[in-house]
Amino acid sequence: MTKVVAVTALAAALAGCGATHGTATVWVTRDRGARVLLVRHVPAGLTAIQGLERVAHVQTRYAGRFVQAIDGVSGSLTAQHDWFYFVNGYEGDRSAAEYRLHPGDVEWWDYRAWEHAMSVPVVVGAFPEPFLHGYDGKRRPAYVAYDKGTRREALALAKKLGARLVLSGAQTPHSADVLTVQCNDLLPTPRFSAALRFPAEGVGSPVSFWANCVNPSSARFRYSVP
Repeated sequence: MTKVVAVTALAAALAGCGATHGTATVWVTRDRGARVLLVRHVPAGLTAIQGLERVAHVQTRYAGRFVQAIDGVSGSLTAQHDWFYFVNGYEGDRSAAEYRLHPGDVEWWDYRAWEHAMSVPVVVGAFPEPFLHGYDGKRRPAYVAYDKGTRREALALAKKLGARLVLSGAQTPHSADVLTVQCNDLLPTPRFSAALRFPAEGVGSPVSFWANCVNPSSARFRYSVP
């Protein structure tokens, strides 16, 4: 009887601490995703740094709050290169020691030059994220917009994302993530890019993805196309 009580108490304690089931994915790449170094799965519930430490040798700075080196590749002020991390396509808005992974999250570390782009708020390479799992466990309603020549492709994507299908130019809620699928010969092709719909609202706010004559899934690990 004592053992049963102890087990029950332990389960309750774990539940109270927010025990998390499921997995997250960790990617490590270089040069805006041009070179893929590592893809692994880790338990959800870890911090982003803990998840990275499960799959790679990590050196940190500032009391373990920021990543200095991964598997011997170190950030350099002189070379103007460093490690940047994203969660579900969003650039991290806090120390990786403070972000806790949720089931389905894609934690992505990329080593790149920062001379011309210190900050990249949102990228397309983790698609279909953030449409499926959002940021920090909060998923937004999703819409897929199409033009007259892309309805079939848009319908398939809407089913994949659990999104509503609308005609391009239609009004969508302020809180929604929007993927626009077009194929316009007057525009550079192929092209797939992402932005925050309302930049002042910051990380985790609604996103706008725009795909012109390109399969969004083909942009895996890339910041944008071209």
